[in-house]
Amino acid sequence: MHDFDRIRPMMFASLLPQLTLEEKAALCTGASAWTTTAIPRLSIPSVWVSDGPHGVRKVSDPMAVIAQSHVATAYPTASATACSWDVGLLRELGEALADEARALGVDVLLGPGVNMKRTPLCGRNFEYFSEDPVLTGNLAAALINGMQSRGVGASIKHFAANNQECDRDRISAVVDERALRELYLRAFEIAVTQAQPWTVMCAYNRLNGTYCSEHKQLLTDILRTEWGFTGLVMSDWGAVHNRPAGISAGLDLEMPGPKPRRVQAVIAAVTSSGGDALPLADLDVCAGRVLQLVDRAHGPQRSTPAVPIDRHALARRIAAQSAVLLKNSGVLPLGPANARHRVSSLAVIGHSAKVALYQGNGSSRINPSQVDVPFVELQKLLRDIETSYSEGCAADGSTTAEGIASAVALAHGADAAVLFVGLPGSKESEGFDRPDLDLTPGQVDLIRAVGAAQPRTVVVLTCGSAIGMSGWLDSVAAVLFIGFSGQAAGGAVADVLCGRVNPSGKLAETFPLRLADTPAYINYPGENGVVRYGEGLFMGYRYYDSKDVPVQFPFGHGLSYTTFAYAHARLSRPVFSDAEGVDVSVDVTNTGAVAGSEVVQIYVHQHAPRLSRPCKELKAFAKVALAPGETRTVTMHLEARAFAYYDPAFAQWIAESDAYDVLIGASSTDIRATLTGTLQAATDHHVPLNQDSTIREWLAHPRGAVVFGPMFEQMMRGLQTGLGAGEGGGDMLGLDFGAIIQGLPLRTMLSFQEAHLPQPADVIVAGLLAQVR
Repeated sequence: MHDFDRIRPMMFASLLPQLTLEEKAALCTGASAWTTTAIPRLSIPSVWVSDGPHGVRKVSDPMAVIAQSHVATAYPTASATACSWDVGLLRELGEALADEARALGVDVLLGPGVNMKRTPLCGRNFEYFSEDPVLTGNLAAALINGMQSRGVGASIKHFAANNQECDRDRISAVVDERALRELYLRAFEIAVTQAQPWTVMCAYNRLNGTYCSEHKQLLTDILRTEWGFTGLVMSDWGAVHNRPAGISAGLDLEMPGPKPRRVQAVIAAVTSSGGDALPLADLDVCAGRVLQLVDRAHGPQRSTPAVPIDRHALARRIAAQSAVLLKNSGVLPLGPANARHRVSSLAVIGHSAKVALYQGNGSSRINPSQVDVPFVELQKLLRDIETSYSEGCAADGSTTAEGIASAVALAHGADAAVLFVGLPGSKESEGFDRPDLDLTPGQVDLIRAVGAAQPRTVVVLTCGSAIGMSGWLDSVAAVLFIGFSGQAAGGAVADVLCGRVNPSGKLAETFPLRLADTPAYINYPGENGVVRYGEGLFMGYRYYDSKDVPVQFPFGHGLSYTTFAYAHARLSRPVFSDAEGVDVSVDVTNTGAVAGSEVVQIYVHQHAPRLSRPCKELKAFAKVALAPGETRTVTMHLEARAFAYYDPAFAQWIAESDAYDVLIGASSTDIRATLTGTLQAATDHHVPLNQDSTIREWLAHPRGAVVFGPMFEQMMRGLQTGLGAGEGGGDMLGLDFGAIIQGLPLRTMLSFQEAHLPQPADVIVAGLLAQVR
């Protein structure tokens, strides 16, 4: 929370007692597509919100949901900026977004989106950061803190489990509690606790049967009571189904407006004496939060002067820092920086080399202030190299035999070729999901043909999520993934290809070999209005690495024009408590000839968890810039939460006393050092015993073993005697009864012997439970 939120007395919030019932109800519904309701009688102004999250989509007419927007900077989307793994860069982006929003009269920018990339087919993945909640949450927190430090509110979205566009308005995501807490809520939790966004936007979908707009456990119990959220919860546009129920659940503001029938429904519910009555106190809470948002939007922090910057230059720098070099057989960089592979002529191919593909389709589409042309930007940096162009494929990714032949001839006659390909809006967009992982068939044919003609072919890949490459990857020398990198993508690509910028991006999601390999494959898109998250915790690299499934490129992968060595990895202490945590340090050296940046990734593996866990989970990361030959020590702190999992049996996060591997890597599969430390928890949690507890659970429970242990030994002796087993007692009638019966509920085992017991099995178990408790 920022200083002005703590010390400035609320002005408009103090007017709540003066509002009429009708005004309170109106205040909790938008006045237009983009503004809250003003109360002129009390001089309460409205708040203007606008689509983001990678630019300001401000329309002139507040009543128009879809209309041409004002010119603004189109920055790289979240799918691109996530690959920077750079929290400082994301904060800088947030500051720039806020200054531009203020200049356009916008109070709240609707972003960032922090939904997990459960499947690469989600059409809106370009708006989301990653398949990992720790990476997503920390980047989102940095962006939010940057925005709100400049006096513009964020609206983190879409809360929660909105992980597909297919049937998004009504589908029920059925998610078990561990997966929900550890994956789909975790990024929201990190961002809320680290940045306190002014607003949270609820999702369209149902979560475990209940619409998110009416989900009290989500909007109040978890968000506010557990995480301490103090801001406003608004709906996504059209996500409300029952307005009084939404208010009861903690949905403060319905958007868009106006919706006079909704307002009347709230008034009727408050004045009703029936079972559907809405307590006035609930409405007061929601109206009060809207007034608090008005205070924040019109407070003195808005007078903070904007920082004058070249926004297009910033967009170019962010895009270049986010580019991921997936493959390089030595052809890159182009030009004088590459003494081994001299190039005097270059063929540039692809429609998007001249008409840049730089953003996705949907509500986040920005009207850019300018757009770089990749071919032109390459020409500027390669003045001593002859550059020529062939379209090769059309805007929709289709090709003709003549087009491919022309591109092949151009490539064959040059020293190298750069081929721009990507997903057109007809294949990747908000509102629908992709049908497959592939580029268009025409683009695949073009890549193969050009690659066959020119062994020094570089593919520049533009899309919002993972792409299948197995059909053409071996045909080319290099691949540069840039995501949707905004209006300055052309300049950024030229900077990286020509060596002005050393690529330092790392993948924020796994690129699989096949769609059939993806974790959600058999549980997507759902049926009869329900999608079951049957993969549970094993999503993204958690699945691939735990099952040892081969992938095209792993999570965290990214190449550089230099090399890095890791040495002297160490923990601050070999044994540590959950209260103090542990520091992880490693020395990283740039062993190459050019300056570069490396992303150091920390994963954790528990040796003997009571509940199933992925083989490794990202817990911390840091980006370090190094000159040639320079060594720096990178240190990251792991607190108790880094070792914990969520246990539904206790409804809390638990870090168990155990040995843990701390894996230091350049990707999820490129582990450079493994350290082992022991965590000593202040409290060891054991599953509570009950009437249905198994014999194994009784013996594993410290108090249960004391109370029940003697009885168990007596039971085993009786079985051995009755079945004629020897002293070893293991193999009786060819069966290991000791192992068999431990899986039985104690009550069931006792019921088999009730004829020989002094009391019924239920009574005996109840007595044992009384002793344990």
